[in-house]
Amino acid sequence: GLWKEFETPEKANKIVKLKHFEKFQDTTEALAASTALVEGKLSKNLKKILKKMVAKDAHEQLAVADAKLGGVIKDKLNLSCIHSPMVTELMRGIRSQVEGLITGLPSREMAAMCLGLAHSLSRYKLKFSPDKVDTMIIQAISLLDDLDKELNNYIMRCREWYGWHFPELGKIVTDNLMYCKCVQKVGDRKNVSSSDLSELLPEEIDEDVKAAAEISMGTEVSEEDINNILHLCDQVIEISEYRTQLYDYLKNRMMAIAPNLTIMVGELVGARLIAHAGSLLNLAKHPASTVQILGAEKALFRALKTKRDTPKFGLIYHASLVGQSTAKNKGKISRMLAAKTALTIRYDALGEDSSAAMGAENRLKVETRLRHLEEKGIRRISGTGKALARADKYQHKSEVKTYDPSGESTLPAVPKKRKIEELKEEEIEVPVTIKKAKVVEIKEREEAGSWDGLILYARLFVYLFAAHKKNKKNINTYKIKNI
Repeated sequence: GLWKEFETPEKANKIVKLKHFEKFQDTTEALAASTALVEGKLSKNLKKILKKMVAKDAHEQLAVADAKLGGVIKDKLNLSCIHSPMVTELMRGIRSQVEGLITGLPSREMAAMCLGLAHSLSRYKLKFSPDKVDTMIIQAISLLDDLDKELNNYIMRCREWYGWHFPELGKIVTDNLMYCKCVQKVGDRKNVSSSDLSELLPEEIDEDVKAAAEISMGTEVSEEDINNILHLCDQVIEISEYRTQLYDYLKNRMMAIAPNLTIMVGELVGARLIAHAGSLLNLAKHPASTVQILGAEKALFRALKTKRDTPKFGLIYHASLVGQSTAKNKGKISRMLAAKTALTIRYDALGEDSSAAMGAENRLKVETRLRHLEEKGIRRISGTGKALARADKYQHKSEVKTYDPSGESTLPAVPKKRKIEELKEEEIEVPVTIKKAKVVEIKEREEAGSWDGLILYARLFVYLFAAHKKNKKNINTYKIKNI
């Protein structure tokens, strides 16, 4: 029972005696010493004290509570150390009566110092730092998106409201924030000529505003309406200033928590990726393929349901490197960027180094790959190396087609009406045949000048005329033989 000797401070003072007391300058020094003891290392201050207080030639043994620490002391200082159950019990008794053994140290202050050191040591063990809290990033990026929406609504409301009074100002001043500042400074459009807008607008735009105010087609509004519009402009300007401040805060926080991720994709895209995953550690657990389509879950599941092509990018589409590439190379660049971004995220979440060297190196690789893909159409790889591609001789292929008017309408074609002259020509040219007319055979007369021939011709003419009149509809041709 060694513990019986440490029941009271008086009994403890009879067993052990304080030989040396070393005070820490601040909490950081105390944390460094405690961390070294926990990891079994020998700190500089402890090394100096042991060299000064423990004599090598006195054949003394140093009692240690950690066997690993005793081995380090023996190796570096060549001191004999002992670690046993008896030593452990002795250390426990000293800790129980430390307030009585060390005089001049109030118990309240001792408890506060122990609590602060315990918190610092626990934070160090968990690799936790107040600057590494990604919850602040999630809230900041969400607030930034909300501010953008509200700011856009307020500005559109201000333009529409003041546009009834001075509609020409909205066309001349296109910048939204500058528009609200002009409205705030001018108020009623009658005050434009007496107002100095040179601090807000360039000289030529200032002259255009003053000229437009003199011939404005806007309606007259009351002073109360102007006051309400001015209050709205004040809100827009204040929100814009706060948004700028919030963006700077988000940028600094991203560089503190995830510097490599910020270098790769930018602070806004990086913050949205962290917010979408829930934390930086959760984002580090995702593979590169998930990081690539993070934010496009709707399109992904719709493509899987309809058995179509899955999306190539999600939030990472808004990164500057993807925006610089052409439409043909966006998929390749987003895939490579997602792979390098996944590495930088894990380095930021689990690595101890807070520099952005890895992010800069990976970004340079992606930029080199992008440059190579953009030049791929101009350069080609040959057996001996890269050479300029020769353009083939240009040959123009004509694809002119003649116009076919028959395809215009689906109605049946109507025959054209022919002229009377054409019909007469056809009647003259086409030989006429009589289907029911009898064939008249006439023998030639040797004597052409005889009366019999004349009479015969006269009878033939009368006969043909009667036949033509009788069978007018059935006449096609006259068939005359041996006249």
